[in-house]
Amino acid sequence: WRSGAGAPCSTLVPSGAVTIDYRHGLPVITLVLPTRSERCRFTVKPMLTTVGAFLQDVKREDKGIDKVEVFAADGCKVSEATLMEVLLMNDFKLVINNTAYSVSPPVKDKLSSEHATEMEDVKSLVHRLFVALHLEDHQIRKEKELLQKLDRLKAELLPLEQMKARITDSADAKTSRLLWVGLALMSTQGGALAWLTWWVYSWDIMEPVTYFITYGSAMAFYAYFVLTRQDYIYPDAKDRQFLHYFYRKSKAQRFNVERYNKLKEDVAEAEESLRRLRQPLHLRLPIQELNDKD
Repeated sequence: WRSGAGAPCSTLVPSGAVTIDYRHGLPVITLVLPTRSERCRFTVKPMLTTVGAFLQDVKREDKGIDKVEVFAADGCKVSEATLMEVLLMNDFKLVINNTAYSVSPPVKDKLSSEHATEMEDVKSLVHRLFVALHLEDHQIRKEKELLQKLDRLKAELLPLEQMKARITDSADAKTSRLLWVGLALMSTQGGALAWLTWWVYSWDIMEPVTYFITYGSAMAFYAYFVLTRQDYIYPDAKDRQFLHYFYRKSKAQRFNVERYNKLKEDVAEAEESLRRLRQPLHLRLPIQELNDKD
């Protein structure tokens, strides 16, 4: 056999004399050593081993080999710096002394199908080893970071909490006064109607008055619904009035409600992340890292 690139004349051996199969995800090249006349297996790491390293291993196994080279299917010599992963993508010829062996690597798609389970097992083992070796250091480092973050957030939140407490007390006091004023007005109205009914006028005269007062109250409740889109329920009305006083007071004292809410959310997230880190039966990842993974 003579290559098209000036390779020396060699005896061409039919395909099958040199075989390649995969075991545990690594290619195993089996060939017959010319001097010793025995089959020998070479396991290579495709992504790390070069063609030159493989050829040196072959020469070390058989001291009677003077020259060993690799040629592509078109006759071009393959550089010794080429990775075995690249070489095994296509057919090639292995020339030992004056004998050329035609080599046909297995199809890569078929290989992936046959050894997918083994590769997944290897990946799972590597992942478990990494977790076992590095999880504790990672956990300690993340816990320290979260504690520092919590201290910083709480220090920033403390003056806002104090200001919010003062505003809340003021708004609650105004809301309570408004409720008592409403009770006093209703009591005054009831007393006035009773006095007019029994001491000044008769029920025949006061009955239309009470009817229109009731009708006016119904109109007032309906107007409340039109303006707020809520039924006039006493607890909801109280909360609405409290929020009105609270936001008006906050604006007057320049209390940043949005900033306060953001800090509260950050504190809650950091505390939940810290709880997960200290919980041995869970993945022990902070909330932010869980979101990143998703």
